[in-house]
Amino acid sequence: MAEQGAGEAGPKRPKRRRSVMGFLFRWTMILGIWGLVAVLGVVAWYAYDLPDTRNLAGVERRPSVTLLAVDGSVMATFGDVHGEAVQLRDLPSHMPAALLATEDRRFYQHFGVDLLGVARAIYQNIRAGRVVEGGSTITQQLAKNLFLTQDRTTRRKVQEALLAFWLERRFTKDEILTIYLNRIYFGSGTYGIDAAARRYFAKPATKLSLYEAAVLAGLPKAPSRLNPLRDPDLAAARAGEVLDNMVEAGFLTRNEAEAAKTNRSQLARVSGPSQGNRYFADWAMEQVAGYVGQATDDLTVVTTFQPRMQGLAEWAVANGLSVEGAKGGVGQAALVAMAPDGGVQAMVGGRDYAESQFNRAAQAQRQPGSSFKPFVWLAALESGWRAETLVVDQPVRVKNWSPKNFNGRYLGEMSLADALAQSINTVAVQLVQRIGVERVIAVAHRMGITSELGRDASLALGTSEVSPVELAGALAPLANDGNGAIPYGIREIRDRTGRILYRRSGSGPGRVVQADYAAEMNRMLSGTIERGTARAANIGRPAAGKTGTTQDHRDAWFVGWTPDLVAVVWVGNDDGQPMKGVTGGSVPATIWRAFMQEAVKGTQPRPFPSYAPPMAMVPPPVADDRRGGGWFGELFSRPAPAPSGRGGGSQPLFRNDDVRSGN
Repeated sequence: MAEQGAGEAGPKRPKRRRSVMGFLFRWTMILGIWGLVAVLGVVAWYAYDLPDTRNLAGVERRPSVTLLAVDGSVMATFGDVHGEAVQLRDLPSHMPAALLATEDRRFYQHFGVDLLGVARAIYQNIRAGRVVEGGSTITQQLAKNLFLTQDRTTRRKVQEALLAFWLERRFTKDEILTIYLNRIYFGSGTYGIDAAARRYFAKPATKLSLYEAAVLAGLPKAPSRLNPLRDPDLAAARAGEVLDNMVEAGFLTRNEAEAAKTNRSQLARVSGPSQGNRYFADWAMEQVAGYVGQATDDLTVVTTFQPRMQGLAEWAVANGLSVEGAKGGVGQAALVAMAPDGGVQAMVGGRDYAESQFNRAAQAQRQPGSSFKPFVWLAALESGWRAETLVVDQPVRVKNWSPKNFNGRYLGEMSLADALAQSINTVAVQLVQRIGVERVIAVAHRMGITSELGRDASLALGTSEVSPVELAGALAPLANDGNGAIPYGIREIRDRTGRILYRRSGSGPGRVVQADYAAEMNRMLSGTIERGTARAANIGRPAAGKTGTTQDHRDAWFVGWTPDLVAVVWVGNDDGQPMKGVTGGSVPATIWRAFMQEAVKGTQPRPFPSYAPPMAMVPPPVADDRRGGGWFGELFSRPAPAPSGRGGGSQPLFRNDDVRSGN
């Protein structure tokens, strides 16, 4: 019985083993199937909103606008810059080699996702305790840049892998690498290797040297930080890493890499725009649409911008603000420099573009103070007054308003020229009352002031707001023998093919000031620099100009010119807070002098054109005599012959009870 029981028990053990194995196999299959279903579900979940990949060449981009300086250098770009499409076979072999050595050495071995590369990256990151290496392949980077966002999410990573698989099935390896090189971002608004080569090295991608290829291959990791326009030294260090990678990958020998590293002269061709250039660039960019409409294709805009002038302007403003400006409580400054025909050569819209993009040179509206007086004096000349006409500086009261001189003193009898050189407020108000506010407004508008001007006698003291670029353009005719000058920054606009869409022609509005009057104004305003309120602006050659300081020192100006260059300087605070005693003859005049002395260095001094002084004539009467005349005539001791006033009449209303301006 015992033997029989033992014999019966023997065959049952394999049966239990078979049942266990079957159980495990069965559940392994079940779990495997459900796991596959789950994976497929996850894939389906992440794939349902994949972007449309049918039109790979139709990825949208913004048209680019490239602004060129007078010397042909790139001063700024807007939009996305794309170069010519290049084929892999047309590039020098070291360009794709540099990229593969740095970004994806196993590119030709993997199927879109490099599992070994991912494992290596995980190991290196764990070892370093932080993220020091990524595992994305070139195919994955292409998928991300063409179709996805930069979000660091699981969804994006899964979709990136799926799109990488699709790209690998749809294109050959060489085609993927070609697309990558033509579409990846290389910084400074450039997309594609050809655009980057032209931007950074002024040559097509087919002409890149080994070192230049290393610089560009190092950019995709951090296009902004490693940009050679921003930091040439950091870009050079990254290029050295790329060359070392090429040695490790077997593309170069160590001697070849070291020889390339020593050839840094090629980076000298790279010159990037300073932040200060952006004030001019933004201003010019706003004008493009007015000439050619909304850009639908890449444009090249040739401007009037001169890098040397801009550098001098930025230096003069920065130095003026840091030295005298700091003591005077000056928060901001603006400088505009233009040729006498209106072509703007430099523009500083503030002390730091990175901190504030508000362009105080073109967008700010501030009271010009006595820098508006040239329009008053010119209106007087056109009305029959002469530079030698004697006037009286004495207290004046118009209804409830008593304009005062800046220093609070009165100098008595003087010539009209001396009154302008000393910026006498009482005489300015008398002139406006005598010749009429409307006549002054007409002169200012004819010369180029486009802002609305107040129609009362306080206009004589510059209480109506203007912008620096507007004031520069309006006074440029005095440097231009009386010809009008509309400020402009664009000379020519071309499309991608080189076809000219716009080219500046003509010479502006033509004559706006009679030549002898312009000469007489220059003679008087030269006195402002030689013996008047702007002695700090003397540059030792023929120049004319006018200071301006508004009430409580909220704004201080100097606008001056030579026969070759016009420049306006404004200083103040954005919130209108008063400065500490700063006048137009102090900080603005010193900034102007510093800029102009360097700007005209090496050029031959030229005198202003001279003409016989305009003949005295009987000034025409003011319409209805209700904007002036009358008892104001008694304040002039020996003016040019003028009609007797009828007196009486209503007096104009004034916006300020006590307007102090001048200096």
